[in-house]
Amino acid sequence: MRTNSNDYFAMFVGLTQHCCDAAQNLHSTLSNFDAKRLPEMMQHMHAIEHAADVDKHALMKKLSREFLPPIEREDIISLSQEIDNVTDSIEEVVIRTYMYNVQEIRADALAMSTVIVKACDELLRGMREFHNFRKSEILPASIVEINRLEEVGDKLHMEAIHKLYNGNKDPLKVIIWTEIFERLEACCDSAEHAANVLESIMMKNT
Repeated sequence: MRTNSNDYFAMFVGLTQHCCDAAQNLHSTLSNFDAKRLPEMMQHMHAIEHAADVDKHALMKKLSREFLPPIEREDIISLSQEIDNVTDSIEEVVIRTYMYNVQEIRADALAMSTVIVKACDELLRGMREFHNFRKSEILPASIVEINRLEEVGDKLHMEAIHKLYNGNKDPLKVIIWTEIFERLEACCDSAEHAANVLESIMMKNT
């Protein structure tokens, strides 16, 4: 990340790349699930989250010394926090999977992690256009797509919970998977929140 540059837009791209890395790590963990490798995958995920924190702190440090940032200071803080929340929420899924000693992955979880990857990729696609937000046609389309993907995530979450409670006789599994599905759905929500802040900044500056 270019900490000595005035290009906050490039710094936002860097933060969003961490979201994509985390989403890919999550999907890989669930797709190629091996309970014995969960500690290793959790460490890998934490390394991504830590790198995101380092970059966010670098952005905040730069902002504290900046006389005239390209957009309002409060908007830079809000957007960087929302992007960071995406990475944090994705890490939480892997942490919970480890904490609850999950031994196999439900198909619904894979479907939801696929949506999370798509939402993060779309957020990155839009963020790469943020510097040109007054003219870009890609950025508004990305925001619309992220909102659509969040709705897809909501539907998958609803159906996953319905299946979980439909005849499952193991109350412990019901409790565990209810929590994990909630965490997966929160990842979709966090991507939408970041997109909404991005849209708000666009509207304020055009």
